Amino acid sequence: MPRSLSGSRVARSYFLTGGIDPDDLRAALSALGARLPIDLVLQSEASRLRRYRLAVFDMDSTLIRCEVIDELARCAGVGEQVSAITRKAMEGELDFSDSYAHRLSLLKGLDASHVDTLAANLPITEGVAELLTTLRARGTHTAIVSGGFLPFAEALQRQFGFDEVYANGLDIRDGKVTGTPQPPIVDGEFKAQAMLEMAQRLGISPAEIVAVGDGANDLPMLNAAGFGVAYKAKPLVADQADCHIRHVGLDGLLYLLGSKSELAGG
Repeated sequence: MPRSLSGSRVARSYFLTGGIDPDDLRAALSALGARLPIDLVLQSEASRLRRYRLAVFDMDSTLIRCEVIDELARCAGVGEQVSAITRKAMEGELDFSDSYAHRLSLLKGLDASHVDTLAANLPITEGVAELLTTLRARGTHTAIVSGGFLPFAEALQRQFGFDEVYANGLDIRDGKVTGTPQPPIVDGEFKAQAMLEMAQRLGISPAEIVAVGDGANDLPMLNAAGFGVAYKAKPLVADQADCHIRHVGLDGLLYLLGSKSELAGG
């Protein structure tokens, strides 16, 4: 049965007039939101009322509550080593492509059964079903553009009905992960380019795109979209995105896209 956002979320909107420095207010709200379990967002009226025709999402730590390469690394016995590299890459301390190739090489020899098991048991972020149901009802084109692996993005596509997915191929031979990258690597620049090419093909302007992500490799995509949303993101990303959702599920994004208590899920 469909359910309403009002059953699990409470939102309040306040309209501000002149005399307030938006940068100062945004900084104050960010500091307060870091201390309280409340999402406080300063948003222009234009961005709230705009119709977004394309919604693009990162996958790892956005649509799902894990980094799949870290989960596979745990199965391979190199979990701590890979997680440390992932953390630095997502915080912008390491080049994504180089760190990706290094992490992937550490998975060499992993049995492919672990890939299948994880793909069937992905920890879905709260609110994804409600968000996607509503976006599809609005006619919004939806896509995953991920620096993770294609088998997992395709699993989410089958489950939630994303229109398109872009992610890294995972080379498996004789039932084992080879650890060899399959070009092109989906890094930050690839994400932004794929998003904009998708929009151009669909006749959608950049202003009509909402993009959501959490890591440094998402910044080019977030900056190129009309509305870039950081979701439970690294500090570098939270500081540069148009807004930051820290606490609620991804269905909370609907409030920023003009929703109130409309039906939003199944």
